[in-house]
Amino acid sequence: MRSSYLFTSESVSEGHPDKVSDQISDAIVDLFLSKDPEARVACETLTTTQLVVLAGEIRCKGVYENGEWAPGALEEIEKAARDTVREIGYEQSGFHWETLTFENHLHGQSAHIAQGVDASGNKDEGAGDQGIMFGFACDETPDLMPATLYYSHRILHRMAQDRHSGAAPFLEPDAKSQVTLRFENGVPVACTAIVVSTQHAPGYDKGEKEAELKAYVKKVVADIIPAELLSDETVYHINPTGSFEIGGPDGDAGLTGRKIIVDTYGGAAPHGGGAFSGKDPTKVDRSAAYITRYLAKNIVAAGLAKKCTIQLAYAIGVAKPLSLYVDTHGTGTVSDDKIEAAIGKIEKLGGMTPRGIRTHLGLNKPIYKRTAAYGHFGRNAEGDFFPWERTDLVEDIKAALG
Repeated sequence: MRSSYLFTSESVSEGHPDKVSDQISDAIVDLFLSKDPEARVACETLTTTQLVVLAGEIRCKGVYENGEWAPGALEEIEKAARDTVREIGYEQSGFHWETLTFENHLHGQSAHIAQGVDASGNKDEGAGDQGIMFGFACDETPDLMPATLYYSHRILHRMAQDRHSGAAPFLEPDAKSQVTLRFENGVPVACTAIVVSTQHAPGYDKGEKEAELKAYVKKVVADIIPAELLSDETVYHINPTGSFEIGGPDGDAGLTGRKIIVDTYGGAAPHGGGAFSGKDPTKVDRSAAYITRYLAKNIVAAGLAKKCTIQLAYAIGVAKPLSLYVDTHGTGTVSDDKIEAAIGKIEKLGGMTPRGIRTHLGLNKPIYKRTAAYGHFGRNAEGDFFPWERTDLVEDIKAALG
């Protein structure tokens, strides 16, 4: 590893068009899981000017069976989508929760996919698709996340809180951030650049109002990023295009699953390629990414490494993972192969089969809408929410290592 380098990660706000789509898709996942914990959902959302379109495949007892919707189901789906847009804060002429056009093209799940995933006879429930999934953790922040992404998320989350509370009434929902840090021997030592582009009320692109907006953003940055990382040499690019009044789906179309690096580790770790939002937890794109984060975080929390990457691989319809790979990037206190062997001994993980993962983490619940903005990882585990962020496997890992 180079001793000195710059690294950058970005985040996008809940009002970014792709994140609007992610949140609607996960609102639909939560809706179906609240009706049937074994529901199968693959919901894609398109957002553009005054339009929301859903497409995908579902199976849900009491809601969609034998090709028929239950009474009131279509109205509930539309309400979930509109409520999500309203909660984000879109009441603009180009995108308004109440007046936008809504289209629902969800239909039944393919029987050929279902037969590979469903448990039957002596066959355990299989993975919902083939693929590779990665988890990561490092000791750069208290939540064991890459610092560049950690701070990028928190800048935008604070701005959203201020917008919702009325503390920053000039902010509109769409925003992006980017943080560049200088690392020395793997440790962040200075913030060299901050980029924040935020949608704003009319007039906040010139004169005193522009100065007010920029001063506000700098204050948020100072509250989020540790003072020792900031200096007079930190370069700020705040709304560098000059004006950002037209935003959200009115300014750019949004699609589910287009912010997978924002959702995970900001480029600091590999990504298997599969998005999370809109998918029920039988889809290992989601559940296996959560269990690998859980494992990596617990390994770092146990003091076994300063940095850890874990990969799992699955075949559609097959229960057990095809491979498990652990890489502690030369920071481990024990060898990587011993950690791999130890993970395989922990019975409560259920062999990391799809059902084993869902059972251990309690994933068959309506807990996903919260994940769809400001990252799926580096969040506090609260009740049923973000259970993969718990560090309750530390002693099990140590015991398995002997």
